Amino acid sequence: MKFLDLAKVYIRSGGGGAGCVSFRREKFIEFGGPDGGDGGRGGDVWAEAVDGLNTLIDFRYQQHFFAKSGQHGMGSQRTGASGADIVLKVPAGTEILDEDQETVVADLTEPGQRVLLAKGGNGGFGNLHFKTSTNRAPRRANPGLPGVERTLWLRLKLIADAGLVGLPNAGKSTFLAAVSNARPKIADYPFTTLVPNLGVVGIDGHEFVMADIPGLIEGASEGRGLGDQFLGHVERSNVLLHLVDGTSDDVAADARTILTELAAYSPVLAEKPRITVLNKIDALDDETRAERLAALQAEIGGEALTMSAVSCEGVTEVLRALWAQIEPSRVMDTRDAEPWRP
Repeated sequence: MKFLDLAKVYIRSGGGGAGCVSFRREKFIEFGGPDGGDGGRGGDVWAEAVDGLNTLIDFRYQQHFFAKSGQHGMGSQRTGASGADIVLKVPAGTEILDEDQETVVADLTEPGQRVLLAKGGNGGFGNLHFKTSTNRAPRRANPGLPGVERTLWLRLKLIADAGLVGLPNAGKSTFLAAVSNARPKIADYPFTTLVPNLGVVGIDGHEFVMADIPGLIEGASEGRGLGDQFLGHVERSNVLLHLVDGTSDDVAADARTILTELAAYSPVLAEKPRITVLNKIDALDDETRAERLAALQAEIGGEALTMSAVSCEGVTEVLRALWAQIEPSRVMDTRDAEPWRP
């Protein structure tokens, strides 16, 4: 299934049916009076987060969603049928934005959440509604209210516990493939990863979800490379794993580039808990490893870990450090909860 994280949709709720002008006419009823029914209500347009989806590809092939209008009222005091609702099924983690792509209409983060996007129009009153003691034969009825038209944007932000960031070829996809069953594309050229990938990682009996996004380069916030459009997929993460290529000639500059791009995208993302790791240490001798680790720690102003995703050296320590950041935000598993007692 092709990955798509941004889609534009056009929606319209149903209009209400018109009320009916009708009079009761039967052979043995001398003064039948008005009996026009009300119009039916127009259908609503809803959005609902569902489980089992991780892309907005369905909205590439259908962008228009129009709910049914209500039927007109009829004689014999019959109310018109209401129009059917339309429900847009979206993945959990979808943001719904107004046409300006800035105003957030809703943020559906959990399966089952629903939001009303466009309310259907009410049906018009039939002439029976206007009958009074002085007006026994009203000949007026209301038209139904029109539906609401809107243009909306759907933006998917993957829900993951940890997010991978780094320059192209820093070893992010190799690391994800080594610690999970995910099989991202791995090659020795930049921008091998073109779309985000998710993997479920296990460590010490615990599991968490990790997201791998395409690499960032200097100027990504200005549109260079693939830009920073995929950083939204790690905004919901509890912790960022910043991988730095240990075989680079200037690991400090590489780390600085990523930190600069994170800050340019969002100050909140830049302040998110972050674990920095010097990757590919299997290709370094002990002296070079120590030298580049010291340069990296001086740049970030804190501790950094070392790891090789290929030889798996240091991988367990990195996963445990990630879990230490994720665990406080986790709701207690049901298997660890107190047993239910009647």
